[in-house]
Amino acid sequence: MSDLDSSSSAPEPGRIARRVAGAGQGRWARWLPGLNTLRHYQIAWLRNDIVAGLVLTTMLVPVGIAYAVASGVPGIYGLYATIIPLLAYALFGPSRILVLGPDSSLAAVILAVILPLSGGDPYRAVALAGMMAIVSGVVCILAGIARLGFITELLSKPIRYGYMNGIALTVLISQLPKFFGFKIETEGPLRNLWAIATAVLHGKTNWVTFAVGAATLVVIMALKGHKRIPGILIAVAGATLFVGVLDLATKYGISVLGELPQGMPAFAIPWITSADIVPVLIGGCAVALVSFADTSVLSRVYAARSRTYVDPNQEMVGLGVANLAAGFFQGFPISSSSSRTPVAEAAGAKTQLSGVVGALAVALLLMVAPNLLQDLPNSALAAVVIASAIGLIEITDLRRIYRIQRWEFWLSIACTVGVAVFGAIEGIGLAILLAVIEFLWDGWRPYSAVLGRADEVQGFHDIKRFPNARLIPGLVLFRWDAPLFFANAELFNDRVLDAVATSPTPVRWVVVAAEPMTSVDVTSADMLAELDETLRAAGIELCLAEMKDPVKDKLKRFGLFSQFGETAFFPTIDTAVDSYLAVYPVVREGD
Repeated sequence: MSDLDSSSSAPEPGRIARRVAGAGQGRWARWLPGLNTLRHYQIAWLRNDIVAGLVLTTMLVPVGIAYAVASGVPGIYGLYATIIPLLAYALFGPSRILVLGPDSSLAAVILAVILPLSGGDPYRAVALAGMMAIVSGVVCILAGIARLGFITELLSKPIRYGYMNGIALTVLISQLPKFFGFKIETEGPLRNLWAIATAVLHGKTNWVTFAVGAATLVVIMALKGHKRIPGILIAVAGATLFVGVLDLATKYGISVLGELPQGMPAFAIPWITSADIVPVLIGGCAVALVSFADTSVLSRVYAARSRTYVDPNQEMVGLGVANLAAGFFQGFPISSSSSRTPVAEAAGAKTQLSGVVGALAVALLLMVAPNLLQDLPNSALAAVVIASAIGLIEITDLRRIYRIQRWEFWLSIACTVGVAVFGAIEGIGLAILLAVIEFLWDGWRPYSAVLGRADEVQGFHDIKRFPNARLIPGLVLFRWDAPLFFANAELFNDRVLDAVATSPTPVRWVVVAAEPMTSVDVTSADMLAELDETLRAAGIELCLAEMKDPVKDKLKRFGLFSQFGETAFFPTIDTAVDSYLAVYPVVREGD
C-alpha cells in the first residue's frame, strides 16, 4: 500500500473538491491538476516516483512497439505515442498514477480505419492514425468541457463485455499471421481466421518464428501474476537476445523489428485527403468512446485505492489533451493501460512524475541507443499483443450473467459476434444500437400491477404477488413501474383500461400509484388527457397518487392540472383511498 493511503498524504475527496474550488487557484487547479500536485509535492515521494518510472520503462518500450505494429503503423511510432502523451497527461490528467499509452483495446479500431485507406504506405498510415488521435482528442476535450463524463455509462456491462470480447478476438486473430511467420490478405476477422487455418494446413508456417513467439507468450503468461517481476521485459529481452546471438533472422528468415530512427518525435500536422475525412472522423469518435470508457473505469479504481477524488470530466480533458499531443507529434490514439498502471502502482509510484520519468527514459533510449531493439522478433511482439488480448476477454462474469439474466448474456454474445463479423468500428455502432434497444425495451414493456390490501403486510400490494389481497369495491389502484414516454404510452392506456374491464365490481375511481413514474413526455401527457376523457365518459374519475414534484411540474406545463383538477392529485395512496371511502361511505362498511 502506498503512502498515499495514509491520512497525512491522502486528503479526503471533500477536501480535494474544496481545494479545486478554492479561491485564487480554482481555475488552474481544475484545468491543470499537475500544477496543483506539484505545489503539494512531498520530497519523500521523489525516490519512489523515479524508481517506479524506471521500472515502468521496461514495459513502455516493448508494449508501445507491439501495439504500434498491431495498429498498422511502424513500431517506432508506438514509442512516440508513449513519450508525448505521458508528458501531456502529467499536466492535464487528474489521476495520480494512471499510465497512458498505446493500448490493445484500440488496436483493432485503428487498424480497421487505416488499413484499407493507407494502401500499404506506412507514412500514410501514420498520418491517418495521427488524425484519428486528433479527432479523438478534440472530442474528449469538448465532452469534458461540456461535462459529459457520464456518457460512457450509457453502455451496460453485458454490452461492454461483448464489445471488449469481440475486440480481443479481433486483435488476437490479427496477430496470428505474425505469430506463425506468414502474411495474409486482410479482409475481416472471420475470413482472416479461415485464411490463417488454410495457410497453416498448407505448410506455410515458419516453425522457428512460431517457437520464438510461443516461448515469449508462455513466459509472459507465466509471469503475469507477479506484479514486481517485469514478465514482458524478460520475455521480449530473452527473445531478442536469442534471435540476435544465434542470427536466426538470417538463418531462418525470422522477421525482426530492424533499426529504429534516432531522435525525438517532431511536431507535424498529419495531412489526409478529403476522401479520408469521414472514416477518420468515425474512427476518431469510436476511439474517444472506447478510450474514455476504459480510462474512466481504471481511474475510478485507482482513485478509490488511494482515497482521492478524480473528476470524470477533467479525466476526459486530460485524455483528450494526451491524444491531441500524440496526433501532433507523430503518434496515434492512446488510452489508459490496465497492464502498465498496476506496474507503476506496485513499484511505488506516488504521482504522475513516475510517468514523466518513464517518458524521459524512453526518449533517452531513442537518443542514445535506438538500435538496441533491432533484433526484436515480430513474433515476440505478436505474443505481447496476444497476451494482452487474452487479458481483455471476460468469461467469469458472463457466466454469472448467464445464470441470473440470460437475455443480457445473449445480448453480450450478439455484440461479440457483431464485432467479429463486421469489424471494430461497426461493432461500436452495434454496441450503441443494442444499448439503446435495451434501454427502450426495458421502458417499452415495463411491469404494472393492480394493488389490493394484504393482511400479512401493511399498505397496498400487487395482487399477483399477494393473491389473498382484498380489492376495494369500485376502486382500481394501478401501479406503473417506469417513466411514461412515447414508446409505452399506448401500453399504459391499454393496461389501465384492462384493469377497469377486469374489475370484479363496477369502477368509480382509478388511482394511479405514480411514484415509479419519473418522467412524462408530450406524447404520454396527451395520452393521459385522452384516457381521462374516456374514463369520464364511462363515469370513472382518474386520479394520481405519490407523483413526484418535478413530474407534476411537467403536467402543469402540459395543461393537465386544469383538466384533472387539484383534487385529483394525492400525496399518498392511503390518502387517495381515504378520500374515495369518504365519497362512497357504503363501500367503507363492506370493505
